[in-house]
Amino acid sequence: QVQLKESGGGSVQAGASLRLACANSGRSLSSFTMAWFRRAPGEEREFVAAINYRGSTSYADDVKGRFTIYRDPVKNEAYLWIHILEPEDTAVYYCAATDAGGTYSTEGPYKFWGQGTQVTVTS
Repeated sequence: QVQLKESGGGSVQAGASLRLACANSGRSLSSFTMAWFRRAPGEEREFVAAINYRGSTSYADDVKGRFTIYRDPVKNEAYLWIHILEPEDTAVYYCAATDAGGTYSTEGPYKFWGQGTQVTVTS
């Protein structure tokens, strides 16, 4: 069973860093690709980052260098470090998972989704 739950969101000032976590209380996700998407107010949900079971990663162009995705297979969790937060990072951040092997940047391959965690960045 896969039930993803995000945590770590909140209201922070611009320039701060934040770590989001995605946990699954069911089966191991060590063979899954894990990803983060986000939806800003009034916008479509967009890809942020993905990491597959081999540790290969991919990032959206506008977050490269500031966002880091990684995973802890022992804890059955995936994480997203967001450095130097900007007001434009304000969004609901969603965790997603798929048992396919690629680091997909579109929503289609991802079978499982969390409910999201709100990140609000104030200037």
